Amino acid sequence: MIEADDRETRDALRAQPLAPFMEVLVVPPGAPRTKPRALNMALPLAMGELTVVYDAEDVPDPGQLRLAVDAFARAGPDVGCLQARLVIDNTRDNWLTRLFTIEYATLFDVLNPGLAAAGLPVPLGGTSTHFRTSALREAGGWDPWNVTEDADLGMRLALRGWRVMDLPSATLEEAPARLDAWMAQRSRWMKGFMQTCITHSRRPGHALRRLGPVGFTAAVTMTLGTVISALFYPLLAAVAIGSLAGGALGRIGPPVDALGWGVGLVTLAGGAAAMLLPPLEALRRRGFWTLMPAVALLPLYYVLVSLAAWRALLELARAPFRWNKTEHGLARTSRSGLLVAEPAKHVPVRVTDVPYGIAPPQPSGHGVFTIFEGATRIDC
Repeated sequence: MIEADDRETRDALRAQPLAPFMEVLVVPPGAPRTKPRALNMALPLAMGELTVVYDAEDVPDPGQLRLAVDAFARAGPDVGCLQARLVIDNTRDNWLTRLFTIEYATLFDVLNPGLAAAGLPVPLGGTSTHFRTSALREAGGWDPWNVTEDADLGMRLALRGWRVMDLPSATLEEAPARLDAWMAQRSRWMKGFMQTCITHSRRPGHALRRLGPVGFTAAVTMTLGTVISALFYPLLAAVAIGSLAGGALGRIGPPVDALGWGVGLVTLAGGAAAMLLPPLEALRRRGFWTLMPAVALLPLYYVLVSLAAWRALLELARAPFRWNKTEHGLARTSRSGLLVAEPAKHVPVRVTDVPYGIAPPQPSGHGVFTIFEGATRIDC
């Protein structure tokens, strides 16, 4: 799907020998010019039982589609989505990509699998999301106005009774290595979480009945809790540290003051444990031992997240539907060897005949392919 005025991409596609199963469609002019709007334009044309979304810079595990087909076949009929695990590819670029790697490992190797295992709502990632096409259509597709459409879709799937399961398969993707690019991307994500909170707070009673008390609490924690904690993290951390410092200097007076100091200590300790223990466990599971010392920098990293949240709040008032795009192809290091920036060159797409009708994507070509196996078709 390409925008109507995107002549550069259209000309580039015309110059490539596309495989027979590939089709280029033009999105009619209109607003908003967002990824979810383009996905909604394509959804009515999807003929497969399963639909998967990959970002252009992704490097999925070669067996991921087969694993997803098998997982859907084994799962109950209420499983509407499988979320694969996103792993940062250009970790070694700089300190920012290292911390981004830790954050992604925490989310996709610890938090999301835990939520999925408990049958709770899962805020999806925007890529490597495998859907039953029927679940997507029942949920109404994507919200074209939400700039973090994946988190919103995760909530809407849960409200309609669809479960999300973890798919233990890695997909490598590129993280922004410049602070300005990271800030723009994170502000968009936070703004989308704010939009999701606004959208789904209109009928809290309905959400409580559909999700149950535990599911409702989890949904609120993962959406509204994410926003509030990001906005007020520096203030609350400063207050907690200040109160502890005052107590340590021997200025604990009446019992009320001692009680406040104790509450502050417990709160600070609990917050530190919640901030540091899941990342350490995620790095252990992923085997990223060399990143363990960088976990100590997360309290400072989340100050940047707070700045992004306040910027998002300002954008929500001034430009609620503006999509801050992220430029890719700038990586200097790569686990896969496929994301390292190289001089632009024209390489024709090669389609290879292999068993089961799979035409795999070429590293320098189009990352689009369809798998036919039995009665199942997956559109990618």
